[in-house]
Amino acid sequence: MTRQQLLDRLAQPRTWDVAVIGGGATGLGVALDAAARGFSVVLVESHDFAQGTSSRATKLVHGGVRYLAQGNFALVREALHERSTLLRNAPHLAQPLAFVMPSYRFWEKPFYGAGLKLYDALAGKDGLGDTEFLNRDQTLACLPTARREGLRGGVKYWDGQFDDARLALALARTAAAHGALVVNYCPATGLVHAGGKVAGLRCRDSESGRDFELSARCVINAAGVWVDQLRQLDGEAIGRPVRPMVAPSQGVHIVVDREFLPGSHALMVPKTADGRVLFGVPWLGKLILGTTDTPRGDLEREPRPFQEELDFILDESARYLARAPGPADIRSMWVGLRPLVKPQDEHGQDTKRLSREHTVLTSASGLVTVTGGKWTTYRAMAEDVLELCFSQGLLPGVAAGVTADLVLIGGDGPADTRRPLSEPQGLHSYGSEQAAVTELPGANRLLGGGLTEAMVRFAARREYARTVEDVLARRWRLLFLDAALARSLAPQVAAILQDETGADPRVADFQALCRLYLSLPGDVLLT
Repeated sequence: MTRQQLLDRLAQPRTWDVAVIGGGATGLGVALDAAARGFSVVLVESHDFAQGTSSRATKLVHGGVRYLAQGNFALVREALHERSTLLRNAPHLAQPLAFVMPSYRFWEKPFYGAGLKLYDALAGKDGLGDTEFLNRDQTLACLPTARREGLRGGVKYWDGQFDDARLALALARTAAAHGALVVNYCPATGLVHAGGKVAGLRCRDSESGRDFELSARCVINAAGVWVDQLRQLDGEAIGRPVRPMVAPSQGVHIVVDREFLPGSHALMVPKTADGRVLFGVPWLGKLILGTTDTPRGDLEREPRPFQEELDFILDESARYLARAPGPADIRSMWVGLRPLVKPQDEHGQDTKRLSREHTVLTSASGLVTVTGGKWTTYRAMAEDVLELCFSQGLLPGVAAGVTADLVLIGGDGPADTRRPLSEPQGLHSYGSEQAAVTELPGANRLLGGGLTEAMVRFAARREYARTVEDVLARRWRLLFLDAALARSLAPQVAAILQDETGADPRVADFQALCRLYLSLPGDVLLT
C-alpha cells in the first residue's frame, strides 16, 4: 500500500478487535500473533518501526548466560526455546553463532564450562551445539587477537545473533500479510474512554497532521520505555493515579573494524571488573563491543553515552584483546534504553538487579500494558498478552496461536542463498525476496556500503520507509556500522526517496544524527 492508502484505511469507520500502540519488537509481535489468530488488528507507531530500543540491541538471540548465576532457570529455559523458534522462522535474519570465553585464571574454564554445560542441558533438543573445553592453542585459533599473556584456554558455546531492525520489519510486513494495518509515524495522542473503560485511541499522522479516532475492543500499550506515559493518561481519565513501572537502563555499544577480532567467533567475558558482561560480536562485517547497564532517569529518543561507559568498554576490551581499539577507531556508537520493570514497593534499585522478565497487566479501564522482557522472547510475550486479554474478557478466546511455526516474510528461501550474519549481507538480508529487489530500477547502481538504488526503492515501496534515516539506519544498517559513510550517502538516498514517495526525506536531520553517532561525550556538535 502507498502511504495515502494506509491512511485512508485508518480513516474508515470500524471497531477493531485489537489496537496496539508501539511498533517495537513487543508491539509488532502482538500484532502478528493477533492477526494470525484471525482478529482485526491496527498498530500505530509514533516514529519508525523499531526506531527506539528494538533497533539498538546487542544483536544476540540468547537464553541469557548471566541469568544462570541468578538461578533463574525458568527464564533461561523459555528464552532458549524461543531462540530455537526464532532461528527457525527467520533463518535469513537470525542464525547460530559460536562464542568463546577466554580463561586467564585456573578456575575460570572449569567453573564457566560447568555452567555452560547446564546451559546446554536446559536447551535440550533446542541446543545449537555442544559446549567445548579449549586449550590455549584452540582458543587462539578461535580468537586470533586475544591477549596471549596468561591465557590458559577457554570455553566455546553456542547462541544466536540477528539483525534486530530488519526482523522488526519482517514482523510488521508479516502481520500486514495477515490483514493487520500497521502505520509508522502516527503517534497515539490520547485514549478514548466510554463508561470508565478504554474504548479506543486517537492518533495523528506526523506528515500531514491529519487526526484519527479509532475504536477498539482491546487496546494494548506496548510503548517500551514509554509505557508509563500512556498509563498516566489512562489513570487520569478514570481517576486512578498510577505509579511508574519502568526504570530505564542505558546500554551502550561501540562498533569498530573487524581487524580487532577477526574470524567467525564472538568474545564473551562473563564478569568484568565491575561485574558486568562484555561482548565482542562480529556483525555484518564489523565488530560490536558492549554493553553497559546504567540507570537513566530521562527518556531521550537519541540518548548519548556517558564518558565512563565508553571508558568501561574500551578499558575492558584492552584486558582481553592484544590490540585494543581507542576512541579514534570507533566507526559508530549507539545507546539503547531498556524498559526494566521495577518492584512497585522499592526504589533506587540497581538496574543490573531489576527484572529482565516481561510484565503484562490490565488497568481498571481495561488498558493492557506489556513491557520488560527482551527480543529473544518477543513471541512468548505476545502470547502472554493475548492470554491475558482472553482471561479478562477483552477478546473472545480462540484456538491457540500459530506463530511458533509461522515463517516470517523472506524466511522461506533456500539455505544456500544465506550468508553468515557476521559478514556483510548484500542481498542476502532479503532472503527469498532477493529477486523482487533485483527487478526494481537501479539494481546494478551501487551507492556505497553494499546499498543499491533498487534497495532504496524496495524500502520505500515494500518496507514503509519514509526518511533517509529509515533507510540507512534500519532497512540498511549503515548508520550502526559506519556513521561517516552513512552521512556521505544521505543525499543520494534522499533523491531516490523523494522520487518514490514525494515526502520530505529529512536529509539534514539524518546527517546531524550521523555526527551524534560519531561524537564523543563533551564534543561540541556543529550543525
